[in-house]
Amino acid sequence: MRRRTKFNINPKHLLIACSVLLFLLIILSFLYKEQLSPVKTVFGNVVTPMQNGINSIGKGIAAQFDKFTSLNELRKENAELKEQLDTISHENKILLQDKYELDRFRDLYELDKKYADYPKVGARVIGAGPNNGYNIFTIDKGSRDGIAVDMNVIAGDGLVGIVEEVGKNYATVRSIIDDSRNISGMFLKTSDSCIVNGNLQLYSKGVIGVELISKDAEVYDGYEVVTSHISPKYLQGILIGYVSNIKMDSNNLTKTAYLTPAVDFDRLEEVLIITEVKEKLEK
Repeated sequence: MRRRTKFNINPKHLLIACSVLLFLLIILSFLYKEQLSPVKTVFGNVVTPMQNGINSIGKGIAAQFDKFTSLNELRKENAELKEQLDTISHENKILLQDKYELDRFRDLYELDKKYADYPKVGARVIGAGPNNGYNIFTIDKGSRDGIAVDMNVIAGDGLVGIVEEVGKNYATVRSIIDDSRNISGMFLKTSDSCIVNGNLQLYSKGVIGVELISKDAEVYDGYEVVTSHISPKYLQGILIGYVSNIKMDSNNLTKTAYLTPAVDFDRLEEVLIITEVKEKLEK
């Protein structure tokens, strides 16, 4: 078996040979410029397109890299903007909640001034009735806050209802829209008496009932109805609501009507409890 001959070239000798060759080529290019011109042309025709192609590829790769970099930067900026937007949106919701709460407290303050003769305690509604209605609801104040049964409760522009049950730190209120409520009322402008009846089915349309209005009472749509002095439990002069659709009864002796409550029971969050009971005031 033959052994292959190995050629060992000293790198130093190879470097010297390449340097000499390049030096000779430089000299020849100066001495024989015209004779080497065709060679340069051929070389240029071959190399130049390759250089252009390589340059195009390089530019394309650079452009794609720039696009990739820009896309990453845009994604990062988009994520930052989204985070800022979420923060601003959350802060805006908090500000709106604060504004609505401030508006409600302002309304309670105005209501407090309207019935300034009565001492009051403010409370939050913390629980609705069995059907999530406000015919019966719970507040966060009780006996330790001076709340007692039969105290009148107000909100919005007028009467909400009456305290029915009291615990140490809570109380239950039955509102005027409940089916069991019959309130002695009177027309503020004429002093004609009437009875305001709670009616949950009617309240689904935004009204409750009014009956036993005298046939001779000169009352019209929009008149205010307030609590009467003959009511055994409700303090006199608290606004109940506004009448509409007044009609003569079939007996031609009395009239009936609808009443739009002065309180929006679908948006009841804070109330005022008048801390005086009518029976005690009359003793």
